[in-house]
Amino acid sequence: MCKGLASLPNSCLERAKELKARLGSILQRPDWSLPCCKIGKNRPTPEECLRWKESFEKLLSSKYGLCAFTAFLVSEFSEENIAFYFACEEYRGIKSASKLPAKAQKIYDEFISSEAPREVNIDHETRDITKANMLAPSTSCFDLAQHRIYMLMAKDCYPRFLRSPAYRDLVCQASAKSTKQPQQEKKA
Repeated sequence: MCKGLASLPNSCLERAKELKARLGSILQRPDWSLPCCKIGKNRPTPEECLRWKESFEKLLSSKYGLCAFTAFLVSEFSEENIAFYFACEEYRGIKSASKLPAKAQKIYDEFISSEAPREVNIDHETRDITKANMLAPSTSCFDLAQHRIYMLMAKDCYPRFLRSPAYRDLVCQASAKSTKQPQQEKKA
């Protein structure tokens, strides 16, 4: 057992294992579904689900695709990546220069700092550059770190998502839904 885990109380380790097992069993269920993908009658179509395979950008630009991908990241205990990416997108849209320092510090403290509760996995060079950018926060101070996380998700998490049972089940559910609708319309 590594030193880091050995120093944690047994109850913490047991709880982490329990949560991981629960999430794993949820994603392995054949009837796996996402609550946010079942809002009313508006569910992703089979075509929309298959479009997510075309590119990572198409996945992120779809409301349901983003929801499914985020749920997948949660199951892999790496949802901080998507949260950081969108925090940076929101930050880049800030118009008031007076609001930049406080918001930049909040993002840094939550995702970049070595003590961050949702620390993202970036190299030391990127971390150091981002830290230096914090001396004079601008709308681009997180660009390098955001790009690194985007590439990590695009090259690592996204392909795993497309191979996951969760994605396959979502495509099957969408296909089943679309084949049921024409039959229901004929009966009416």
